[in-house]
Amino acid sequence: MSTSRSELLRWQFDLTWSLFEYHLERLEPVHLLWEPAALSWTVRPDGAGRWLPDWSDTEPDPVPVPTVGWLSWHIGWWWSVTVDHARGRTPQDRTEVVWPGDAAATIAWLRALRTEWLSVLDGLTEADLDETAPLPWQSDPAHTVAHTVAWVNAELMKNVAELGQLRLLHDARAAA
Repeated sequence: MSTSRSELLRWQFDLTWSLFEYHLERLEPVHLLWEPAALSWTVRPDGAGRWLPDWSDTEPDPVPVPTVGWLSWHIGWWWSVTVDHARGRTPQDRTEVVWPGDAAATIAWLRALRTEWLSVLDGLTEADLDETAPLPWQSDPAHTVAHTVAWVNAELMKNVAELGQLRLLHDARAAA
């Protein structure tokens, strides 16, 4: 039995998403802005009430520990930009991607991005997967749409594991 690349990538995405749903279903408002360390990155409301992430254009040393809120913004940011590229739209700038501000709205936002991404995935043919992709490698012609899809799966898996670990750590500390 042979499995196409698109079927395998979709299976991998669905597997990763099922882990994400496990954590999303258990996400409570208290998890979002809990800072697990003295050096943490989070999301904060600006003067207009827009929730914006802590950010540095260069990698800090040491790297701050992100909050669940920051991680959920980060997922929404890179995924929004990836969908924009896949749809042929001008990608949003990082500063244009605003965190929704509460658990229910954040979960709805991430699930809506999943729906839009599934529409992209389900429309890809094997030939489409061989096309050169601009994201996330910008100008490396060796990377294809298949590479981008595999990167989305890997990036989501990494961010879901981080978010889940923070949620578990918060709950374990609260129970102690």
